[in-house]
Amino acid sequence: MSVRAYRDIYRRKSRQIHVGPVAIGGDAPISVQTMTNTVTSDARGTIDQIRHIEEAGADIVRVSCPDEESTAAMKAICKASKIPVVADIHFHYKRAIEAAEAGAACLRINPGNIGSAQRVKDVIKAAKDHGCSMRIGVNAGSLEKDLLERYGEPCPEAMVESALSHAKILDDNDFREYKISVKASDPFLAVAAYQALAGAVDCPLHLGITEAGGMISGTVKSSIGMGMLLWSGIGDTIRVSLSADPVEEVRVGFDILKSLNLRHRGVNIISCPSCARQGFNVIETVKVLEDRLKHITTPMSLSIIGCVVNGPGEARETDLGFTGGGAGKGHGQIYLNGEMAYRLDNENIVDHIVELCEKKAAEIEASRGKLEAAQ
Repeated sequence: MSVRAYRDIYRRKSRQIHVGPVAIGGDAPISVQTMTNTVTSDARGTIDQIRHIEEAGADIVRVSCPDEESTAAMKAICKASKIPVVADIHFHYKRAIEAAEAGAACLRINPGNIGSAQRVKDVIKAAKDHGCSMRIGVNAGSLEKDLLERYGEPCPEAMVESALSHAKILDDNDFREYKISVKASDPFLAVAAYQALAGAVDCPLHLGITEAGGMISGTVKSSIGMGMLLWSGIGDTIRVSLSADPVEEVRVGFDILKSLNLRHRGVNIISCPSCARQGFNVIETVKVLEDRLKHITTPMSLSIIGCVVNGPGEARETDLGFTGGGAGKGHGQIYLNGEMAYRLDNENIVDHIVELCEKKAAEIEASRGKLEAAQ
């Protein structure tokens, strides 16, 4: 079997919807989203955070709308945001109507706490009137009481039943611009629920392991849960839930997609953990490079390896590479397009590699521009 063959992922076929101009499902790229953690009624503060989220590459941003003050601020927020804004609605269905009127591109409702079927219908009408899509957001922590009484605890069957019952309301009201999520903080529960749901509906699925935890533990849980689903072809848009800066959620989301070869953005750094053989300080070098290369959005690969044991082999597979020349020698080898090009003093590593990456990005973009012009 070829390398390419076992890397192939065949995505579940779903119908396509839109969150503003962003296509979700079908053959659209898997989108990455996050959620602001500012007080929404502070429009200026929320917009400032959205600016950082946009710079990190997010396709969509979600904003909580818990009260009238929040939906009152949504008009300014939606107008200022360069990416579509999803209004996160809980308990008060009128907030969904107000958010739709304010310019939200999508309304996220939680079936377990939005209220009666009639209230859901009122939200559907607002979505239709204002061109919003919707997300049915089922959460293991807030399932309907009757389902909990019947099943005894949150389980995949209860979560899927909740999702399907509310999808039926949308379908019965001739509303098809919706996606569904069945999130849980337990990756096993979430994965089982998504797997069951994937075979029962044709709408796009929004993936997430909710309340996953802090930066490290949350990244691990999200990567395991969403990685399993994405590897099996399930998932059309993702949100990594971390007790961290929303920008970090976006970065982790893209890293998950990059690791599965599903989407590429920016510099993908392949680096070793370092050991006594390293010819330079690998850990510190990679840390600085990750920060210095954040501004590059063009996809490319960069290997940073401490010694010549695995360095040349890794460098052959990346666009750019630097391999330590041996402990204590003070210099290493620069690789360009898989070939060793020249040696470089360790003192000049970071600045030189940043310059090479910027030059490579410019070359790739110029080549892409010529190709598009020719077409």
